[in-house]
Amino acid sequence: MSAIDLNARPSKDFEARLSETRALLRHAAVRFAPVTQASSLGAEDVVITHLIRDLQLDIPVFVLQTGALHAQTLALLARTQATPGLTVRVFEPRQEAVVHFVQREGQDAMYRSIALRKACCQIRKLEPLERALEGHRAWITGLRREQSAARAEVPLIDAEDEAVTGRVKLNPLANWSWGDVWHYIGTRGVDYNPLHDEFYPSIGCAPCTRAISLGEDFRAGRWWWEDEAAKECGLHVKPTDVKQTEQVAA
Repeated sequence: MSAIDLNARPSKDFEARLSETRALLRHAAVRFAPVTQASSLGAEDVVITHLIRDLQLDIPVFVLQTGALHAQTLALLARTQATPGLTVRVFEPRQEAVVHFVQREGQDAMYRSIALRKACCQIRKLEPLERALEGHRAWITGLRREQSAARAEVPLIDAEDEAVTGRVKLNPLANWSWGDVWHYIGTRGVDYNPLHDEFYPSIGCAPCTRAISLGEDFRAGRWWWEDEAAKECGLHVKPTDVKQTEQVAA
């Protein structure tokens, strides 16, 4: 059974949520320009990218190619880059930083401690993220309130850290359900990562992602060996927390 067959169950107010999302993206393209979309190529992100292209908005997309992505994710990246009318930028980690980390700590360092896993995320994700966001006033993410307890109060427009970072974070799918996401994908024929068909609702780097079982939490497959409270890579934490992660990686 495909992820569409399994999950495509729209909310009663899906059309209202879709209209809200479209309005926010149109607003973002004007009010917060230059703005960019951060895409992990997961289900939420392919929906947003499809909407950006459908609305013909001047919003480029960027992907963090960590050097540890699944083959299925890389194949979807190639197909996305080939999409007409869409600007897709790819940012990779500094090769020398990756080499030095692996030589010092080993390929499986992330399994030994939370500190080492976060250090790996710092090198492969956070540093490239800063380069990807440079010069932008806002960035768009696929965060939804339903994803986890830590994201239960995600706002559509998050300006809390603007004074520190100089950027606003926009979460146009904040109000969407998982069923809404797959209803959109199914009815619009949106290309998606086939790992979703193999029970990967949340997809990150290959060493840090596994399929989940029936009844498990949505993000149970991410860093499954860690405590639930630690299950963020740093992309969506506050600047003070990012600074702490940077100190660990130093």
